[in-house]
Amino acid sequence: MARALDTQLPPPEVAARRLIRAAKEATLATVSASGQPFASLVTPATAPDLTVLLFLSQLSGHTRHLMADGRCSLLFLGPAAGPNPQTRPRVTITGVAERLEGEAAAALKPRWRARHPYAGLYADLPDFALWRVVPQEALYVGGFAMARRVPGSALRPDPAAVAALAAAEAEILDHVNTEHADAVAVIVRRLLGRAGRGWRMAGVDVDGCTFAHGNRIARLVFQTPVQDADGVRKALILAARAARGAAQNLGES
Repeated sequence: MARALDTQLPPPEVAARRLIRAAKEATLATVSASGQPFASLVTPATAPDLTVLLFLSQLSGHTRHLMADGRCSLLFLGPAAGPNPQTRPRVTITGVAERLEGEAAAALKPRWRARHPYAGLYADLPDFALWRVVPQEALYVGGFAMARRVPGSALRPDPAAVAALAAAEAEILDHVNTEHADAVAVIVRRLLGRAGRGWRMAGVDVDGCTFAHGNRIARLVFQTPVQDADGVRKALILAARAARGAAQNLGES
């Protein structure tokens, strides 16, 4: 589960984006050869620009459907606030799936693997391939009777910010993991509620950053979307301060 630094309600497009990026699973709806809709479970990741990445086996029915007709939709679910499932925040996106080949696949596959580290057992099997879905439109439901339609142009993050962070990501990860392992540890423990040592920052985007430890993943949501590496630095400083304050309240050194 992803954690945000504040409790203020974000705009629908930001809330939808956060939910998509945090999801470890989603429901994929495809169209069969007969025209019958078909739903299945998939494990998504997101590129920096919010393109949804899917790693699919050619043996799966949904993959055969997409090879014939790329039109699809994806449903992402958040946790329910109570016993009523209708209180779960959720977002449905529509788009057209495209299989990635060559350099495009090689560039984005590590991001999918970083989101699903357990998948190393089958990540190199020849019948699996990386697919992408660019969100064309979204329906975000923040809870019971709280629905908003979001066009893809509003849902996707600022391209300039995406480019700036993509260019700086490798340097950010190296710096944080080399120089600020103590801050990572306290953020993961006190803000994200995950135990254990050895957590490392595995990815960053305009909406937050992902930490990894073995097969475990934890996501920190930034208070507001950032525009560049300096924005990431400021967001992490705020997170570290909040985490250390929580630690002090619990009597930790």
